[in-house]
Amino acid sequence: MESFELLAQQYKPMIHKIINSLHIYKNIEEFYQHGLIALWEASRGFDPAKGNFTNYAYTYIKCFLQQELSKANKDEERSIYPQEEFWETVEDLLSEVPLEEEILLSYCSTLTENQRKWVMYSALCNFSTKEIAEIEKVSLSAVKNWRAGTRAKIKGMVKN
Repeated sequence: MESFELLAQQYKPMIHKIINSLHIYKNIEEFYQHGLIALWEASRGFDPAKGNFTNYAYTYIKCFLQQELSKANKDEERSIYPQEEFWETVEDLLSEVPLEEEILLSYCSTLTENQRKWVMYSALCNFSTKEIAEIEKVSLSAVKNWRAGTRAKIKGMVKN
């Protein structure tokens, strides 16, 4: 491992030179890391019988970084980053029913306080029975009783 650290230190200027020659100005640290990966791969695949390591490493690193740059450009083209003006035109769906809680409570006039809590938690917040029990610090069966009582009263109101 020490030998690669020495190699990385020795070829650090070369990697930065390649990054500059490819006109990479975004994510320079990320591309430097890719350069180190390419250097490591080049050191593993180098055959001394075929020539000088410096030339081989330069070519390998440059090709590797060009491929990574191409991938990064494709990813950027595929991703859409909306302008700030976009968020100003998005309609707030919750603003359509600003009095939702008051409307819901108007139907709960015959319910007990705990039954109203169950209606509000389950209808407005989509909380489960277990979550309601944790919030109100009561047992799960207590919340189930609130639910059963609420349903019974609502069924009675609908039948009348």
